[in-house]
Amino acid sequence: MRVSVIGGSSVTDEQYRQARTVGRLLGEQGHDVVCGGLTGVMEAVCKGAGETGGHTIGILPGEHRAAANDYVDTVIATGMGNARNVLVVLNGAAVVAVDGGAGTLSEIGHALDMGRPVAGLGTHAVEGVDGIEHVETAAEAVEYVEKAV
Repeated sequence: MRVSVIGGSSVTDEQYRQARTVGRLLGEQGHDVVCGGLTGVMEAVCKGAGETGGHTIGILPGEHRAAANDYVDTVIATGMGNARNVLVVLNGAAVVAVDGGAGTLSEIGHALDMGRPVAGLGTHAVEGVDGIEHVETAAEAVEYVEKAV
């Protein structure tokens, strides 16, 4: 299964560790990781998945494939800017959100609109918006998306 992992491009050491663990767990379970392909959560999840031989796909906002982090296996340059957020979510059967800002919030909205299960690890909690399963650990996030699909 492909799982989209979304989150901030600037993260704390703890958020980086969490995202890397998510990637490692997804890779160990044989899942492909789809992300935005840049820094922060995106780099960490790709690094973690790569440590287990997992396959990573980075859907970039810009036109230059070289902008991808060093841990992306398949780079897709779009030249679409943040409009590529739809593609990041569309290409996963489920979503794990780690932290994040406005871009992550938009991806969560797209995921919910598409009916994708969303596990939130330290991410947005929007009053009145249902559909995000808030979890405490990377293992809980992976377990949730595996069962929800």
